[in-house]
Amino acid sequence: QVQLQESGPGLVKPSQTLSLTCTVSGETIATNYYWTWIRQPPGKGLEWMGTIAYSGRTDYSPSLKSRTSISRDTSKNQFTLQLSSVTPEDTAVYYCARETRWVRSYASLPILRGQGTQVTVSS
Repeated sequence: QVQLQESGPGLVKPSQTLSLTCTVSGETIATNYYWTWIRQPPGKGLEWMGTIAYSGRTDYSPSLKSRTSISRDTSKNQFTLQLSSVTPEDTAVYYCARETRWVRSYASLPILRGQGTQVTVSS
């Protein structure tokens, strides 16, 4: 059974870098699939942030590309999101998810995802 779990700080100060890790069990991230970060600000829809494929190739939302980096640690079976220069507008619930193909927009949460983690940007 594949499981994903987000971890990271729940509170980040403006201008700092947000860093979240997704730990995957039951599947090897370097073997198959596309590993994705999505977020949902309060009262708003889902926003795709970026994806790292099993090959290591990455793709980012154009609106976030200048501030976003996704990397992986295959020895720990984890992939990590870094979002720099955060502002209060980056306050959201952040999800990691697994996809079977490149997906760049979401109307609903993907089926295979972590439980989500609340990140608040505030001084």
